[in-house]
Formats: sequence, structure tokens, C-alpha cells
Amino acid sequence: MSFNFTSAELLSVKIIEKMKLTVLLFAFLSTLTVADAFRSSFVGGRQIIRPENANRMSDTMLCMKTIAVFGASGLTGSEVCYQALKEGNSVIGLTRNPSNLKIPEGSGGEDGGKPLNEPNLTMIAGDVTKKEDVAKVFEQGIDGVVIALGGKTADVGETMLTDGTNNVIAAMKEKGVKRVSVVTSIGAGDSENQAPFFFKVLMFTAMKKIFLDKNNQEDAVVNSGLEYCIVRPGGLTVDAPTGVINVIEGKAGSIPRADVAQFCLDAVSVDDFPYVGQAPCISSVGGTSWKKDRSKSARGEM
Repeated sequence: MSFNFTSAELLSVKIIEKMKLTVLLFAFLSTLTVADAFRSSFVGGRQIIRPENANRMSDTMLCMKTIAVFGASGLTGSEVCYQALKEGNSVIGLTRNPSNLKIPEGSGGEDGGKPLNEPNLTMIAGDVTKKEDVAKVFEQGIDGVVIALGGKTADVGETMLTDGTNNVIAAMKEKGVKRVSVVTSIGAGDSENQAPFFFKVLMFTAMKKIFLDKNNQEDAVVNSGLEYCIVRPGGLTVDAPTGVINVIEGKAGSIPRADVAQFCLDAVSVDDFPYVGQAPCISSVGGTSWKKDRSKSARGEM
């Protein structure tokens, strides 16, 4: 038996089939986490390896300084605060809820989750989108700035990243602070094709608004005239630091927040940091080695 369909009927069948596929796709995406999207390999990269417990104190570094951290109580921001303090730096952090700052699970080990209280730590309760709150951070001398803002768009607004970063940039220029590292994400800016497929799907669906904000944030940083490093990590975890950070040219895998924090601190503390004025994508696996030479000869000493 054969059936004859009109053009209109055939078109209706095709539309129904597409609708079915769309429903199935979104049903699948609803069970997909950001971490799941990064369970894939990548191609290419350069690797930054720092020996465990390596000392950053050398003639090419700006050490024992004051680091400003915006988004200080977040999962990445707390890693930045903790590691900076352990290196002997002073930290001034801005966050909406200073009481949320805890020792991070990644670098903190068994102390993870305990309150972070250090003599060289100053926490300021404030909103990065308010210029007067940002100005409080710069009331004393600041040597480097790490911007690790985050939060759900529904909670913080659709332009918080851009508005807050613009306020920080303005305060830095007013006070003559030059060096800043800004955490965004793989997939932001011109790294769209470096994101794994499923993460890219999220970028254009559930995460569309936040990526618009991230892209505008990056534009603000690039046009700031500051010595910046935009840091685009792959899928973030709270694992212990590996000490190995890959600057990726292909698709990125995951990376502990502890390693992202280390990279951000290097970006604002190492005079000859090689990615100033760039927006590297970073991951914890694969890559071609780049290792900072800490020998006396590399510093012009014999």
C-alpha cells in the first residue's frame, strides 16, 4: 500500500520531526553539567610547570605586595586570597558577604571550609557595581589586581561583570595601578571554537546572557590601556592544585581553581610574565612545556 502526501502535509511532518529533536536535545541538556561538557580531549598548547611549593621570590617578581581581589569569597577568588597570603602578600578583598570567605578545599587540604582569617587579610563588604565600594579597596596602595567575579545572572544582574570591571579599571587608572588579571571562561571572546561541543551548546542556550556579559567584560579590559591578562579556564574543579597549567591552542579540558588562582597571581606578580596583553585559555592536561627558568643565569647573575 502506498500513501500520497501533499506538500503541506510533508512540511508538517518535517516540522514535527524537528520539534521532536529539539525537545530531546533540551531534555539531554537539562541533565548536563558544565563539568560534563569538558570531559573531552584537546589539541595543542604550551605548558607552564611550577614545582610544588616553589618560591616566587626572585629579582623578576613583585613580591610581598598588596593584592586586591574582587569576588574574593567565590571559589576561585578564595583560592587567590589564600595563595597570596601564604606567599607573604597582603590581600584586600571585596565581596558582598565577607563571612562567606573560607579556606579553599583545593589548596587548603584538611583545613578546607574553615574560616580564612589572616593578619594580612582585609575584607570589605561591598558591591563591585558601586564605584564608592570599589574605591574603598584602593584607599591604600595596591600593587596588582585579580578580578574573579561570578554568580548567577538571576542573582547578580545581566551586566554585573562588565559594570564591575569598568569600575575597577577606573579606580586602577585613578590610583596608577597597572597590572590586572581577569578570570572569564573558555569560549569567551575569540575562543568560542576552543570550547567543547556540549559546553558550546550551553553557551548559546542556558548561559547565553552570562557569555554576553563576559564578552563585554573582556572588551572593557582589552581597551583599558592596562597591563592585563584575561584568563580563560576550561571546566573548573575544586581539586588540589597540580602545579601544571597548559596554555591551550585547541579544545580545553578541565582545571582546578587552585591552578587558575596560581596563574592569576603570576600574571600580576611576575614582571616578565609572558601572557601580559593576551587572553590565554588554560587547562590542566596535555600541552607543550613552558617552564620558568629560575636559575641565577636567567636573572643575569653568575
